[in-house]
Amino acid sequence: MGKIGYILLLVMGLTGCKPPQSPKPSVGVWRAELKVMDNQILPFNFRLMMGEGDACTLEIYNAEEVIHVDEVRIHKDSIIIKMPVFEGYMAGKFTKDSMEGEFIKESLGRVVPFRAIWGETQRFDAKGPSGIHVSGIWETEFSAGTGDQYMGKGVFVQSGDRVTGTFQTTTGDKRYLDGVMDGDSLKLSAFDGAHAFLFVAKATDSSLNGTFYSGNHFKEPFAGKRNESFELPSPDSLTFLKQGYDTLSFSFPDKDGNRVALSDPRFNDKVVLVQIMGTWCPNCLDETKFYVDYLKEHQARDLEVVALAFEYAKTREGAFKSIKRLQERIGVGYPILLAQFGTSNKGKAQEKLPMLNQVLSYPTTIFIDKKGRVRKIHTGFNGPATGEKFVRFKTDFHAFVTQLLSE
Repeated sequence: MGKIGYILLLVMGLTGCKPPQSPKPSVGVWRAELKVMDNQILPFNFRLMMGEGDACTLEIYNAEEVIHVDEVRIHKDSIIIKMPVFEGYMAGKFTKDSMEGEFIKESLGRVVPFRAIWGETQRFDAKGPSGIHVSGIWETEFSAGTGDQYMGKGVFVQSGDRVTGTFQTTTGDKRYLDGVMDGDSLKLSAFDGAHAFLFVAKATDSSLNGTFYSGNHFKEPFAGKRNESFELPSPDSLTFLKQGYDTLSFSFPDKDGNRVALSDPRFNDKVVLVQIMGTWCPNCLDETKFYVDYLKEHQARDLEVVALAFEYAKTREGAFKSIKRLQERIGVGYPILLAQFGTSNKGKAQEKLPMLNQVLSYPTTIFIDKKGRVRKIHTGFNGPATGEKFVRFKTDFHAFVTQLLSE
């Protein structure tokens, strides 16, 4: 039996966080480490708490982000920690002050070794103070000269030797990054249950040269230079209707198997936001939360939101299971249709929407006015981790949707 199969049997046997004959893991702060490529270690901190009836919960910390995890199961000396919304989970063995196991994403067949130690509060082990300060804006190129290169905007704040911030890109941000300046080394990490990101770079006050790791399956070089005036291309200019098309059209199934098309009467004479997304995508989750909150605050009868999900789950049933989990955990009231399963390949996604020049990013949102005309296509989503950029996005979004509704 394979390792993942064994773990699935273990999960089926778990009855809750009630280990009457075994020691419980200690409450308080833990330091976890994921082993990524090149023998690099991706650290993050979490707090374990015990509630009523021995219910276990976690809080995972990435800079200002706090991820609440309420699906923790213990059986004897085994522990399963299932992340909210995303399919990833950690499974392993524990003692009172240690854990060891794996972070697993079954649909992709990815397994990353992890360990955790109780009582260690420092995210990174810094050898000593640094005289280098990286606060500010960095014009950054990833994978230069490979044909797959792309630009990013690093925005960092340094207090003492601690560094927080993110890289903004045309497809979205690189999450809440948290780390240190350790001598001349910049170290940043983020773990949210979907992505495990580690950035390590040699730094001066004017340059960065390093490697970006995503789990233990991908890495790429990056280089940055200070540029306080650097801006990325407008996210409204990257995706557009191809010549010969003047509108969008689609027909995909909902969770009940019913086909939903943009030509359905429910969308007639309404402003429609079409969200291209995936339940596996943290930037899509940020955008979905934003739309859920917006719809709660603005009860516009002539506004509809519909999502088209492109899922890498291997089966239709698995894809709809992920969609249902997202809807229930986040409270999504608008329909999420299954546009594709078995792959999240953007080229395949573009084939499902041939009127678009490209599907560059998950998420992408298409703004359609009451006459059915595509008025704007917004590529990517730079969410709360981007600070002022996210604030500006919210202002622009509210203004544009208000304009469309008033027409």
